Amino acid sequence: MANNHHHHHQALNISAPPYGGGGGGGDSAFDDDGRPKRTGTIWTASAHIITAVIGSGVLSLAWATAQLGWVAGPVVMLLFSFVTYYTSTLLAACYRSGDSVDGKRNYTYMDAVRNNLGGFKVKLCGLVQYVNLFGVAIGYTIASSISMMAIKRSNCFHKSGGKNPCHMNSNPYMISFGIVEIFLSQIPDFDQLWWLSIVAAVMSFTYSIIGLVLGIIQVADNGKFKGSLTGVSIGTVTESQKIWRSFQALGDMAFAYSFSIILIEIQDTIKAPPSEAKTMKKATLLSVAVTSVFYILCGSMGYAAFGDFAPGNLLTGFGFYNPYWLLDIANVAIVVHLVGAYQVFCQPLFAFIEKYASNRFPDSPFINEDINIPIPCFRPFKLNLFRLVWRTIFVIITTLISMLLPFFNDVVGLLGALGFWPLTVYFPVEMYIAQKKIPKWSTRWISLQILSMACLIISIAAAAGSVAGVIQDSKSIKPFQTSY
Repeated sequence: MANNHHHHHQALNISAPPYGGGGGGGDSAFDDDGRPKRTGTIWTASAHIITAVIGSGVLSLAWATAQLGWVAGPVVMLLFSFVTYYTSTLLAACYRSGDSVDGKRNYTYMDAVRNNLGGFKVKLCGLVQYVNLFGVAIGYTIASSISMMAIKRSNCFHKSGGKNPCHMNSNPYMISFGIVEIFLSQIPDFDQLWWLSIVAAVMSFTYSIIGLVLGIIQVADNGKFKGSLTGVSIGTVTESQKIWRSFQALGDMAFAYSFSIILIEIQDTIKAPPSEAKTMKKATLLSVAVTSVFYILCGSMGYAAFGDFAPGNLLTGFGFYNPYWLLDIANVAIVVHLVGAYQVFCQPLFAFIEKYASNRFPDSPFINEDINIPIPCFRPFKLNLFRLVWRTIFVIITTLISMLLPFFNDVVGLLGALGFWPLTVYFPVEMYIAQKKIPKWSTRWISLQILSMACLIISIAAAAGSVAGVIQDSKSIKPFQTSY
Protein backbone atom coordinates (compact mmCIF):
# COMPACT_ATOMS: atom_id res chain seq x y z
CA MET A 1 0.00 0.00 0.00
CA ALA A 2 0.30 0.00 0.37
CA ASN A 3 0.50 -2.41 -0.29
CA ASN A 4 -0.20 -2.56 -2.08
CA HIS A 5 -0.90 0.14 -0.44
CA HIS A 6 -0.55 3.76 -1.08
CA HIS A 7 -2.58 3.65 -4.20
CA HIS A 8 -5.48 5.07 -5.90
CA HIS A 9 -5.04 8.65 -4.84
CA GLN A 10 -6.43 9.36 -8.23
CA ALA A 11 -10.08 8.80 -7.47
CA LEU A 12 -9.84 11.24 -4.63
CA ASN A 13 -8.30 14.39 -6.06
CA ILE A 14 -10.89 17.07 -5.63
CA SER A 15 -9.67 20.31 -7.10
CA ALA A 16 -10.54 23.61 -5.49
CA PRO A 17 -12.63 26.11 -7.45
CA PRO A 18 -10.60 29.15 -8.49
CA TYR A 19 -12.31 31.48 -6.02
CA GLY A 20 -12.37 31.33 -2.22
CA GLY A 21 -15.39 31.91 -0.02
CA GLY A 22 -18.52 29.79 -0.27
CA GLY A 23 -19.40 27.58 2.63
CA GLY A 24 -20.75 29.89 5.27
CA GLY A 25 -24.13 28.31 5.77
CA GLY A 26 -26.07 30.22 3.14
CA ASP A 27 -24.28 28.96 0.04
CA SER A 28 -25.13 25.29 -0.15
CA ALA A 29 -23.13 24.24 -3.23
CA PHE A 30 -19.78 24.55 -1.44
CA ASP A 31 -18.16 23.46 1.81
CA ASP A 32 -16.49 25.74 4.39
CA ASP A 33 -13.22 25.77 2.43
CA GLY A 34 -14.84 26.87 -0.83
CA ARG A 35 -14.54 23.46 -2.48
CA PRO A 36 -17.56 21.76 -4.05
CA LYS A 37 -19.81 20.20 -1.42
CA ARG A 38 -18.51 16.82 -0.29
CA THR A 39 -21.00 14.00 -0.57
CA GLY A 40 -19.14 10.95 0.80
CA THR A 41 -20.69 8.66 3.41
CA ILE A 42 -19.49 5.80 5.61
CA TRP A 43 -20.24 3.46 2.67
CA THR A 44 -18.29 5.33 -0.01
CA ALA A 45 -15.37 5.86 2.39
CA SER A 46 -15.30 2.16 3.34
CA ALA A 47 -15.45 1.18 -0.32
CA HIS A 48 -12.53 3.50 -1.10
CA ILE A 49 -10.46 2.05 1.74
CA ILE A 50 -11.21 -1.59 0.95
CA THR A 51 -10.53 -1.21 -2.77
CA ALA A 52 -7.33 0.73 -2.08
CA VAL A 53 -6.04 -1.76 0.50
CA ILE A 54 -6.75 -5.18 -0.92
CA GLY A 55 -4.09 -5.81 -3.50
CA SER A 56 -0.62 -7.21 -3.90
CA GLY A 57 -0.20 -7.58 -0.12
CA VAL A 58 -2.51 -10.61 -0.26
CA LEU A 59 -0.02 -12.57 -2.33
CA SER A 60 2.54 -13.09 0.43
CA LEU A 61 0.11 -13.77 3.30
CA ALA A 62 0.06 -17.57 2.93
CA TRP A 63 3.85 -17.62 3.14
CA ALA A 64 3.81 -15.29 6.15
CA THR A 65 1.21 -17.45 7.92
CA ALA A 66 3.31 -20.54 7.22
CA GLN A 67 6.32 -18.99 8.96
CA LEU A 68 4.30 -18.29 12.11
CA GLY A 69 1.91 -21.25 12.22
CA TRP A 70 -1.74 -21.74 13.07
CA VAL A 71 -1.56 -19.94 16.42
CA ALA A 72 0.69 -16.94 15.87
CA GLY A 73 -0.24 -16.34 12.22
CA PRO A 74 -3.89 -15.33 12.67
CA VAL A 75 -3.15 -13.71 16.07
CA VAL A 76 -0.46 -11.46 14.59
CA MET A 77 -2.80 -10.45 11.76
CA LEU A 78 -5.49 -9.57 14.29
CA LEU A 79 -2.96 -7.51 16.24
CA PHE A 80 -1.97 -5.63 13.09
CA SER A 81 -5.60 -4.92 12.30
CA PHE A 82 -6.23 -3.68 15.83
CA VAL A 83 -3.21 -1.34 15.79
CA THR A 84 -4.09 -0.11 12.30
CA TYR A 85 -7.66 0.58 13.33
CA TYR A 86 -6.60 2.39 16.50
CA THR A 87 -3.98 4.61 14.86
CA SER A 88 -6.41 5.32 12.01
CA THR A 89 -8.88 6.74 14.54
CA LEU A 90 -6.08 8.97 15.85
CA LEU A 91 -5.38 10.07 12.29
CA ALA A 92 -9.08 10.76 11.66
CA ALA A 93 -9.02 13.29 14.51
CA CYS A 94 -6.19 15.13 12.71
CA TYR A 95 -8.02 15.72 9.41
CA ARG A 96 -8.80 19.17 10.78
CA SER A 97 -5.98 20.99 12.58
CA GLY A 98 -6.70 22.73 15.85
CA ASP A 99 -10.20 21.43 16.30
CA SER A 100 -11.60 18.24 14.84
CA VAL A 101 -15.07 19.70 14.17
CA ASP A 102 -14.36 23.02 12.48
CA GLY A 103 -10.58 23.49 12.34
CA LYS A 104 -8.65 23.99 9.08
CA ARG A 105 -8.90 21.00 6.74
CA ASN A 106 -5.88 19.00 5.57
CA TYR A 107 -6.13 17.48 2.11
CA THR A 108 -3.27 14.97 2.30
CA TYR A 109 -1.25 13.10 4.90
CA MET A 110 1.64 15.52 4.36
CA ASP A 111 -0.64 18.53 4.96
CA ALA A 112 -1.75 16.98 8.24
CA VAL A 113 1.86 16.48 9.33
CA ARG A 114 2.75 20.03 8.21
CA ASN A 115 -0.13 21.66 10.10
CA ASN A 116 -0.09 19.50 13.23
CA LEU A 117 3.66 19.02 13.70
CA GLY A 118 5.60 21.22 11.26
CA GLY A 119 9.33 21.79 10.95
CA PHE A 120 11.80 18.94 10.60
CA LYS A 121 9.13 16.26 10.97
CA VAL A 122 7.56 17.29 7.65
CA LYS A 123 10.87 16.64 5.88
CA LEU A 124 11.20 13.33 7.68
CA CYS A 125 7.70 12.33 6.66
CA GLY A 126 8.40 13.28 3.04
CA LEU A 127 11.58 11.24 3.04
CA VAL A 128 9.88 8.12 4.42
CA GLN A 129 7.03 8.51 1.97
CA TYR A 130 9.23 8.94 -1.10
CA VAL A 131 11.58 6.10 -0.12
CA ASN A 132 8.49 3.93 0.28
CA LEU A 133 7.12 4.93 -3.14
CA PHE A 134 10.50 4.12 -4.70
CA GLY A 135 10.45 0.72 -3.00
CA VAL A 136 6.91 0.02 -4.17
CA ALA A 137 8.02 0.70 -7.75
CA ILE A 138 10.64 -2.04 -7.34
CA GLY A 139 8.23 -4.45 -5.64
CA TYR A 140 5.67 -3.99 -8.41
CA THR A 141 8.26 -4.54 -11.15
CA ILE A 142 9.22 -7.86 -9.52
CA ALA A 143 5.63 -8.97 -8.94
CA SER A 144 4.55 -8.09 -12.47
CA SER A 145 7.39 -9.90 -14.17
CA ILE A 146 6.90 -12.99 -11.98
CA SER A 147 3.24 -13.04 -13.01
CA MET A 148 4.02 -12.62 -16.71
CA MET A 149 6.44 -15.49 -16.38
CA ALA A 150 3.91 -17.61 -14.51
CA ILE A 151 1.45 -17.28 -17.41
CA LYS A 152 4.13 -18.32 -19.86
CA ARG A 153 5.21 -21.19 -17.62
CA SER A 154 1.76 -22.52 -16.84
CA ASN A 155 0.99 -22.72 -20.55
CA CYS A 156 4.32 -24.40 -21.33
CA PHE A 157 3.64 -26.81 -18.47
CA HIS A 158 0.19 -27.54 -19.78
CA LYS A 159 1.49 -28.22 -23.30
CA SER A 160 4.12 -30.71 -22.15
CA GLY A 161 1.69 -32.41 -19.78
CA GLY A 162 3.89 -31.47 -16.81
CA LYS A 163 7.00 -33.23 -18.23
CA ASN A 164 8.97 -30.03 -18.92
CA PRO A 165 9.97 -27.99 -15.84
CA CYS A 166 9.99 -24.88 -18.12
CA HIS A 167 12.74 -22.89 -16.42
CA MET A 168 12.82 -19.27 -17.48
CA ASN A 169 14.82 -16.13 -16.95
CA SER A 170 12.86 -13.25 -15.43
CA ASN A 171 14.95 -10.45 -16.95
CA PRO A 172 13.20 -10.09 -20.33
CA TYR A 173 9.91 -9.69 -18.46
CA MET A 174 11.31 -7.03 -16.12
CA ILE A 175 12.77 -5.17 -19.07
CA SER A 176 9.49 -5.24 -21.00
CA PHE A 177 7.63 -4.01 -17.89
CA GLY A 178 10.20 -1.19 -17.63
CA ILE A 179 9.73 -0.19 -21.27
CA VAL A 180 5.94 0.01 -20.84
CA GLU A 181 6.40 2.16 -17.71
CA ILE A 182 8.81 4.52 -19.53
CA PHE A 183 6.05 5.26 -22.05
CA LEU A 184 3.28 5.56 -19.46
CA SER A 185 5.37 7.83 -17.23
CA GLN A 186 5.40 10.46 -20.00
CA ILE A 187 1.59 10.71 -20.06
CA PRO A 188 0.67 13.83 -18.05
CA ASP A 189 -1.68 13.26 -15.08
CA PHE A 190 -1.86 9.55 -15.84
CA ASP A 191 -2.53 8.79 -12.19
CA GLN A 192 -5.66 10.94 -12.27
CA LEU A 193 -7.60 9.09 -14.95
CA TRP A 194 -10.89 8.30 -13.23
CA TRP A 195 -11.20 4.82 -14.76
CA LEU A 196 -7.78 3.76 -13.54
CA SER A 197 -8.88 3.23 -9.94
CA ILE A 198 -11.93 1.26 -11.03
CA VAL A 199 -9.81 -1.03 -13.22
CA ALA A 200 -7.30 -1.41 -10.38
CA ALA A 201 -10.01 -2.30 -7.86
CA VAL A 202 -11.63 -4.85 -10.17
CA MET A 203 -8.24 -6.44 -10.90
CA SER A 204 -7.13 -6.66 -7.27
CA PHE A 205 -10.41 -8.27 -6.26
CA THR A 206 -10.18 -10.69 -9.18
CA TYR A 207 -6.80 -12.09 -8.25
CA SER A 208 -7.34 -11.95 -4.47
CA ILE A 209 -10.56 -13.93 -4.76
CA ILE A 210 -9.05 -16.42 -7.23
CA GLY A 211 -6.18 -16.97 -4.75
CA LEU A 212 -8.68 -17.65 -1.97
CA VAL A 213 -10.84 -19.95 -4.11
CA LEU A 214 -7.84 -21.96 -5.36
CA GLY A 215 -6.72 -22.38 -1.75
CA ILE A 216 -10.13 -23.72 -0.75
CA ILE A 217 -10.24 -26.10 -3.76
CA GLN A 218 -6.75 -27.37 -2.92
CA VAL A 219 -7.70 -28.00 0.73
CA ALA A 220 -10.80 -29.91 -0.36
CA ASP A 221 -8.63 -31.88 -2.76
CA ASN A 222 -6.08 -32.76 -0.04
CA GLY A 223 -8.93 -33.79 2.23
CA LYS A 224 -7.19 -32.15 5.22
CA PHE A 225 -5.72 -28.92 6.56
CA LYS A 226 -1.93 -28.93 6.29
CA GLY A 227 0.36 -26.97 8.58
CA SER A 228 1.20 -27.01 12.27
CA LEU A 229 0.63 -24.88 15.34
CA THR A 230 4.10 -23.37 15.26
CA GLY A 231 4.67 -23.00 11.52
CA VAL A 232 7.58 -24.18 9.37
CA SER A 233 9.43 -26.88 11.31
CA ILE A 234 13.10 -26.58 12.30
CA GLY A 235 14.55 -29.07 9.89
CA THR A 236 12.93 -27.63 6.83
CA VAL A 237 14.81 -24.49 7.97
CA THR A 238 17.60 -23.90 10.49
CA GLU A 239 16.87 -22.30 13.87
CA SER A 240 18.30 -18.92 12.92
CA GLN A 241 16.44 -18.98 9.60
CA LYS A 242 13.24 -19.73 11.46
CA ILE A 243 13.66 -16.59 13.57
CA TRP A 244 14.57 -14.36 10.61
CA ARG A 245 11.74 -15.69 8.50
CA SER A 246 9.24 -15.16 11.31
CA PHE A 247 10.41 -11.55 11.57
CA GLN A 248 10.12 -11.15 7.81
CA ALA A 249 6.58 -12.52 7.99
CA LEU A 250 5.74 -9.55 10.27
CA GLY A 251 6.93 -7.21 7.52
CA ASP A 252 4.84 -8.99 4.89
CA MET A 253 1.76 -8.65 7.10
CA ALA A 254 2.52 -5.00 7.87
CA PHE A 255 2.75 -4.35 4.12
CA ALA A 256 -0.75 -5.72 3.65
CA TYR A 257 -2.01 -3.27 6.29
CA SER A 258 -0.10 -0.16 5.22
CA PHE A 259 -2.75 2.24 4.03
CA SER A 260 -2.67 5.11 6.51
CA ILE A 261 -1.20 7.33 3.81
CA ILE A 262 -4.50 7.49 1.85
CA LEU A 263 -6.85 7.91 4.81
CA ILE A 264 -6.80 11.70 4.98
CA GLU A 265 -7.54 11.94 1.25
CA ILE A 266 -10.50 9.60 1.67
CA GLN A 267 -11.74 11.54 4.69
CA ASP A 268 -11.62 14.63 2.49
CA THR A 269 -14.53 13.20 0.44
CA ILE A 270 -16.90 12.83 3.43
CA LYS A 271 -19.85 15.15 4.05
CA ALA A 272 -20.52 16.77 7.42
CA PRO A 273 -22.37 16.88 9.86
CA PRO A 274 -21.79 14.58 11.82
CA SER A 275 -18.11 15.57 11.91
CA GLU A 276 -15.92 13.88 9.28
CA ALA A 277 -13.85 12.29 12.04
CA LYS A 278 -16.90 10.46 13.44
CA THR A 279 -17.91 9.05 10.05
CA MET A 280 -14.31 8.16 9.25
CA LYS A 281 -13.90 6.20 12.51
CA LYS A 282 -16.92 4.07 11.61
CA ALA A 283 -15.71 3.63 8.03
CA THR A 284 -12.26 2.55 9.26
CA LEU A 285 -13.77 0.04 11.67
CA LEU A 286 -15.91 -1.46 8.92
CA SER A 287 -13.17 -1.59 6.30
CA VAL A 288 -10.45 -2.88 8.64
CA ALA A 289 -12.85 -5.61 9.82
CA VAL A 290 -13.72 -6.68 6.26
CA THR A 291 -10.09 -6.55 5.14
CA SER A 292 -8.85 -8.54 8.15
CA VAL A 293 -11.40 -11.30 7.68
CA PHE A 294 -10.39 -11.50 4.03
CA TYR A 295 -6.66 -11.48 4.82
CA ILE A 296 -6.92 -14.10 7.54
CA LEU A 297 -8.94 -16.29 5.15
CA CYS A 298 -6.41 -15.87 2.33
CA GLY A 299 -3.45 -16.54 4.61
CA SER A 300 -5.10 -19.50 6.32
CA MET A 301 -6.38 -21.16 3.16
CA GLY A 302 -3.05 -20.78 1.41
CA TYR A 303 -1.31 -22.27 4.43
CA ALA A 304 -3.89 -25.05 4.82
CA ALA A 305 -3.38 -25.91 1.14
CA PHE A 306 0.44 -26.09 1.14
CA GLY A 307 1.63 -26.33 4.75
CA ASP A 308 5.34 -25.61 5.20
CA PHE A 309 5.81 -25.21 1.49
CA ALA A 310 3.43 -22.28 1.00
CA PRO A 311 4.97 -20.28 -1.86
CA GLY A 312 6.24 -16.71 -1.37
CA ASN A 313 3.79 -15.44 -3.96
CA LEU A 314 0.60 -17.47 -3.77
CA LEU A 315 -0.34 -17.25 -7.45
CA THR A 316 3.06 -17.77 -9.06
CA GLY A 317 4.71 -20.24 -6.70
CA PHE A 318 3.33 -23.18 -8.67
CA GLY A 319 1.56 -24.83 -5.87
CA PHE A 320 -1.48 -24.62 -8.13
CA TYR A 321 -1.21 -26.18 -11.57
CA ASN A 322 -4.88 -26.48 -12.42
CA PRO A 323 -7.25 -25.12 -13.47
CA TYR A 324 -4.50 -23.41 -15.42
CA TRP A 325 -6.80 -20.93 -17.23
CA LEU A 326 -7.96 -19.59 -13.84
CA LEU A 327 -4.36 -19.05 -12.75
CA ASP A 328 -3.73 -17.24 -16.03
CA ILE A 329 -6.69 -14.93 -15.44
CA ALA A 330 -5.36 -14.13 -11.95
CA ASN A 331 -1.88 -13.39 -13.23
CA VAL A 332 -3.15 -11.21 -16.08
CA ALA A 333 -5.14 -9.30 -13.46
CA ILE A 334 -2.00 -8.82 -11.34
CA VAL A 335 -0.05 -7.47 -14.32
CA VAL A 336 -2.84 -5.07 -15.36
CA HIS A 337 -3.26 -3.84 -11.78
CA LEU A 338 0.47 -3.30 -11.19
CA VAL A 339 1.18 -1.61 -14.52
CA GLY A 340 -1.28 1.11 -13.49
CA ALA A 341 -0.45 1.09 -9.79
CA TYR A 342 3.24 1.67 -10.60
CA GLN A 343 2.29 5.05 -12.09
CA VAL A 344 -0.06 5.92 -9.24
CA PHE A 345 2.83 5.49 -6.83
CA CYS A 346 5.49 7.12 -8.96
CA GLN A 347 3.62 10.21 -10.14
CA PRO A 348 3.76 11.96 -6.71
CA LEU A 349 7.50 11.24 -6.58
CA PHE A 350 7.98 12.53 -10.14
CA ALA A 351 6.03 15.70 -9.34
CA PHE A 352 8.07 16.30 -6.18
CA ILE A 353 11.43 16.03 -7.95
CA GLU A 354 10.27 18.14 -10.91
CA LYS A 355 8.95 20.89 -8.66
CA TYR A 356 12.19 20.87 -6.68
CA ALA A 357 14.27 21.08 -9.88
CA SER A 358 12.28 23.94 -11.34
CA ASN A 359 12.47 25.90 -8.05
CA ARG A 360 16.18 25.24 -7.87
CA PHE A 361 16.96 26.15 -11.52
CA PRO A 362 14.15 28.52 -12.57
CA ASP A 363 16.04 29.76 -15.65
CA SER A 364 17.09 26.45 -17.14
CA PRO A 365 15.29 25.78 -20.45
CA PHE A 366 16.14 22.08 -20.14
CA ILE A 367 14.01 21.84 -17.01
CA ASN A 368 11.26 24.37 -17.62
CA GLU A 369 10.59 24.56 -21.34
CA ASP A 370 7.73 22.56 -22.88
CA ILE A 371 8.08 21.70 -26.56
CA ASN A 372 4.73 21.32 -28.33
CA ILE A 373 4.61 18.27 -30.57
CA PRO A 374 1.55 18.18 -32.81
CA ILE A 375 -0.39 14.90 -32.73
CA PRO A 376 -3.04 14.40 -35.44
CA CYS A 377 -6.62 14.33 -34.04
CA PHE A 378 -5.42 15.12 -30.48
CA ARG A 379 -4.25 18.23 -28.68
CA PRO A 380 -0.46 18.75 -29.02
CA PHE A 381 1.75 16.74 -26.66
CA LYS A 382 3.87 18.91 -24.37
CA LEU A 383 7.34 17.40 -24.34
CA ASN A 384 9.58 18.48 -21.48
CA LEU A 385 13.20 17.35 -21.85
CA PHE A 386 13.89 17.13 -18.13
CA ARG A 387 10.75 15.05 -17.59
CA LEU A 388 11.68 12.81 -20.50
CA VAL A 389 15.21 12.19 -19.22
CA TRP A 390 14.58 12.02 -15.47
CA ARG A 391 11.50 9.79 -15.54
CA THR A 392 13.20 7.42 -17.98
CA ILE A 393 16.29 7.21 -15.76
CA PHE A 394 14.06 6.58 -12.74
CA VAL A 395 12.28 3.66 -14.43
CA ILE A 396 15.61 2.23 -15.61
CA ILE A 397 17.01 2.37 -12.05
CA THR A 398 13.98 0.62 -10.53
CA THR A 399 14.15 -2.04 -13.25
CA LEU A 400 17.87 -2.66 -12.67
CA ILE A 401 17.40 -2.99 -8.91
CA SER A 402 14.53 -5.42 -9.51
CA MET A 403 16.77 -7.52 -11.74
CA LEU A 404 19.50 -7.53 -9.10
CA LEU A 405 17.17 -8.47 -6.21
CA PRO A 406 14.16 -10.23 -7.67
CA PHE A 407 12.81 -11.49 -4.33
CA PHE A 408 9.17 -10.56 -3.99
CA ASN A 409 8.69 -11.51 -0.31
CA ASP A 410 11.87 -9.96 0.95
CA VAL A 411 11.21 -6.66 -0.81
CA VAL A 412 7.59 -6.60 0.37
CA GLY A 413 8.67 -7.39 3.94
CA LEU A 414 11.21 -4.58 3.89
CA LEU A 415 8.66 -2.10 2.51
CA GLY A 416 6.09 -3.14 5.09
CA ALA A 417 8.66 -2.70 7.84
CA LEU A 418 9.84 0.73 6.62
CA GLY A 419 6.34 2.10 6.19
CA PHE A 420 4.62 0.59 9.20
CA TRP A 421 6.09 2.37 12.19
CA PRO A 422 6.64 5.88 10.80
CA LEU A 423 3.50 6.27 8.70
CA THR A 424 0.96 4.05 10.46
CA VAL A 425 2.04 4.62 14.07
CA TYR A 426 4.57 7.37 14.80
CA PHE A 427 3.12 10.34 12.88
CA PRO A 428 -0.54 9.64 13.75
CA VAL A 429 0.39 9.31 17.46
CA GLU A 430 2.51 12.48 17.43
CA MET A 431 -0.14 14.48 15.55
CA TYR A 432 -2.86 13.29 17.89
CA ILE A 433 -0.81 14.26 20.96
CA ALA A 434 -0.18 17.72 19.44
CA GLN A 435 -3.79 18.15 18.31
CA LYS A 436 -5.39 17.13 21.63
CA LYS A 437 -2.59 18.80 23.64
CA ILE A 438 -2.09 15.66 25.72
CA PRO A 439 0.25 16.57 28.62
CA LYS A 440 3.63 14.84 28.78
CA TRP A 441 3.85 11.91 31.23
CA SER A 442 0.07 11.71 31.63
CA THR A 443 -1.34 8.17 31.53
CA ARG A 444 -2.71 8.77 28.03
CA TRP A 445 0.64 10.08 26.80
CA ILE A 446 2.58 7.18 28.32
CA SER A 447 0.28 4.54 26.85
CA LEU A 448 0.50 6.12 23.38
CA GLN A 449 4.31 6.17 23.63
CA ILE A 450 4.39 2.51 24.73
CA LEU A 451 2.28 1.60 21.70
CA SER A 452 4.66 3.55 19.46
CA MET A 453 7.77 1.92 20.97
CA ALA A 454 6.31 -1.58 20.63
CA CYS A 455 5.54 -0.93 16.95
CA LEU A 456 9.02 0.49 16.38
CA ILE A 457 10.50 -2.76 17.71
CA ILE A 458 8.24 -4.77 15.38
CA SER A 459 9.32 -2.62 12.41
CA ILE A 460 13.01 -3.03 13.24
CA ALA A 461 12.65 -6.80 13.62
CA ALA A 462 10.74 -7.06 10.34
CA ALA A 463 13.32 -4.94 8.50
CA ALA A 464 16.16 -7.07 9.88
CA GLY A 465 14.35 -10.27 8.92
CA SER A 466 13.75 -9.01 5.38
CA VAL A 467 17.37 -7.94 4.92
CA ALA A 468 18.44 -11.36 6.20
CA GLY A 469 16.04 -12.86 3.63
CA VAL A 470 17.60 -10.84 0.81
CA ILE A 471 21.09 -11.97 1.87
CA GLN A 472 19.97 -15.59 2.18
CA ASP A 473 18.29 -15.55 -1.25
CA SER A 474 21.17 -13.69 -2.93
CA LYS A 475 23.50 -16.55 -2.05
CA SER A 476 21.52 -18.88 -4.27
CA ILE A 477 21.62 -16.79 -7.45
CA LYS A 478 24.08 -14.90 -9.60
CA PRO A 479 23.05 -11.29 -10.26
CA PHE A 480 20.85 -10.91 -13.36
CA GLN A 481 20.64 -14.69 -13.73
CA THR A 482 17.42 -15.48 -11.96
CA SER A 483 15.43 -18.25 -13.43
CA TYR A 484 12.31 -19.74 -11.89
